[in-house]
This record gives sequence, C-alpha cells and structure tokens, in this order.
Amino acid sequence: MSRTIRPRTARRLSTVAVLAVAASLALTAPASAHVEVEAEGGGAVALAENVTLAFNAESESATAGITKLEVVLPDGIAPSDISYKEGPKGWKYAATERGYTVSGPAIAAGEDGVYAVTVRQLPDARSLPFKTLQTYGDGRVDRWIELEEPAAGGSGSLAPVLELDPPAPGAKPVGPGPTAEPTTATPSTPATSPPPNTPSPTETGTTGTAGKGDDGANTALIVTLAVAVAALVGGGLWWFRRRGGANAT
Repeated sequence: MSRTIRPRTARRLSTVAVLAVAASLALTAPASAHVEVEAEGGGAVALAENVTLAFNAESESATAGITKLEVVLPDGIAPSDISYKEGPKGWKYAATERGYTVSGPAIAAGEDGVYAVTVRQLPDARSLPFKTLQTYGDGRVDRWIELEEPAAGGSGSLAPVLELDPPAPGAKPVGPGPTAEPTTATPSTPATSPPPNTPSPTETGTTGTAGKGDDGANTALIVTLAVAVAALVGGGLWWFRRRGGANAT
C-alpha cells in the first residue's frame, strides 16, 4: 500500500514545485515598458544641452496602426524647450499646454511608432518620466502613465523613464534667450523742434501784447497833454479879460 502512495505523493510534490517556481518567476520578472526613451550619443546627463531623445512606442494591436502619441513632459522641461527632429512619414509635431503630440496617418498595424525630439537642456534631476498616451486608428488608447507598477485592474501601465547621470562639473542651467537692447541713440533733428527762423507761440504772443500796450499809452498821453494845454489857454484868456476890466474901472 505504501508503494502505491509514494509515487502519487512524489508527483504531487513535483507539480506543486513547478507551480511555485512559475509563480515566483511571474512575480519577480520586470514589467516590460512598451514605450521606451533613450538619449542619443550618451547625452543622458543632467543639465546637458541640445540632447536628442529617441522614443520607441511598441504596437500592441495586430489590427490597427498607431496614429498619435501624446506626451506629458516632466518637471523642468517646458514645451518651448522641445523641437521636433524626425518621425513617421506624414506625422507632425504640435506643442500642448503640458507637453506635445506627434501624430499623422496611421502607420502599419503592428509597426512601432518611432520618433525623436531635441531638448534645449535636461533639468538637474535623477530621472525623467515621459507619460505617454498611445492612440490607434480604431480609437484604442494605451496609457503609459504610471510611475510605479499599477495594481491589478489599473487603467494604466508604466511610463517610459530616462535615467540621468549627475551633471558635469561647472554645468549650470541655461538662462532665458537674449533680448533686443533698447535703442538709446538721439535723433539728429528732434521731432518736437520748430522749423528754423520760426518764432515760438510764446514769443509771438508776448511781442503782440507789448505793441498794443505801447500804442494805447501814447494815445492817452497825447489826449492828456491836449486837455492840459487847452485848460491853460482857456485860463490865461479868462485872466487877461478880468485884468483888463479891472484896469478900466
């Protein structure tokens, strides 16, 4: 009886062991990110300038092609810091409020979406997540937006992350671009200067007023003198007449 039980027990133990190993491998195997990013030319260095980032969005559909990739930029990179370098034929780049999109005609079903952008300067960080929404021609959307392994039943998958090396010695953040200096040159002829030999309004008004005052003063003086002379003449005649009458008496 014992000879019959031992083989069965051994088979059961073997089955349990195989299942345990398979479960262990399933739990420890790293999740495969289906959108990957890497810096070309070893440029994955904090504060590095003009770095080209290559993205590879793997297709997960056998029936529809990728039509759009929408990226949310990490902290430290603004949409204005990104310029489009290359991508699928017919695709175009467009900046958004939080990042950018690259989109165009659907590529062949099952074909990966590969494109590249150039970053003006990478921020001083250890890692940069590029959350991505991957849209297909049939309306399907893959959400590569999680920073940690999502729980069972989650609506997203791991986002592509670019790991950065420490900045080079002396590297500094790039300041804003140069702006035009204000013009300080003085024009040869001021716009408000009057034409040559033209009296100013103030001078003209003063001269005219002074002339009219002089004419009025002269006229008044002549009238006063005439009245005084007439009074003297009249008074003298009256005096002589009176004097003459007194002598006759």
